[in-house]
Amino acid sequence: MTNKHLIALDLDGTLLTDKKTISPRSKEVIKKARQAGHIVVISTGRPYRASMQYYRELNLDTAMVNFNGAFVHHPHDTSFGTHHSPLDLKTAKTVIETCEAFNVSNIMVEIIDDYYLRYFDKVFVDTFTAGTSPVDHGNLLHILQDDPTAILIHPDASNEKQLRHLIKDAHAEVIDQRTWGAPWNVIEIVKAGMNKAVGLKKVSEFYGIPREKIIAFGDEDNDFEMIEFAGQGVAMENGIDQLKSLANTTTKSNEEDGIALYLEEALNL
Repeated sequence: MTNKHLIALDLDGTLLTDKKTISPRSKEVIKKARQAGHIVVISTGRPYRASMQYYRELNLDTAMVNFNGAFVHHPHDTSFGTHHSPLDLKTAKTVIETCEAFNVSNIMVEIIDDYYLRYFDKVFVDTFTAGTSPVDHGNLLHILQDDPTAILIHPDASNEKQLRHLIKDAHAEVIDQRTWGAPWNVIEIVKAGMNKAVGLKKVSEFYGIPREKIIAFGDEDNDFEMIEFAGQGVAMENGIDQLKSLANTTTKSNEEDGIALYLEEALNL
């Protein structure tokens, strides 16, 4: 198929509705796109364990991008390889020490599909981990033995900005910092240079699809590089203004089947 496209889907706020479901229309259009020979991949900040249910729901058999590019693999094809780019453990522990001094509400450390918590919190667990239990919780400086894929920090609102600036100033060369929106206002830390475009580049090379044939959908600041990398970067109407300014075009919101509407027209589905 000479007109084969690679379609990259962010999950939260993009493919998923506000209730964290895939709408029937989106599911049907994605199925049509795959039947037409296009390749559909998930590209998300979530770990694999918290995105595989949607991968299976869409019956995908492709590579996927997790942790904003820090973990890229193919669940069904070992020839793709496993690309894991974690933080240095020493750097991670320095970040955690800083967070402890600021009395943050919680810290979650992810190592591929395992995670560790500073404080066990059932609401936090149910919200961020699809109900799976941590390997351990408590003093992370003592517990952690391996380089982490990502650190999620739930700061205290009173000193959140100060904490962000302090982490950035101290570690700007070795980490990248992302912001999650309300209601949780989470700070996410990954290794410097990790983003969805890095992961998507690996995926596109594996399938032999050039940038101009990549369509990527997103809504938040962790989608900037992917939207810029894709031949067609598409922002959701519910997305942040900076992303909409960067994107080639904007489609309807995640609550209005924006992905389905765009793909139907762009690919004549």
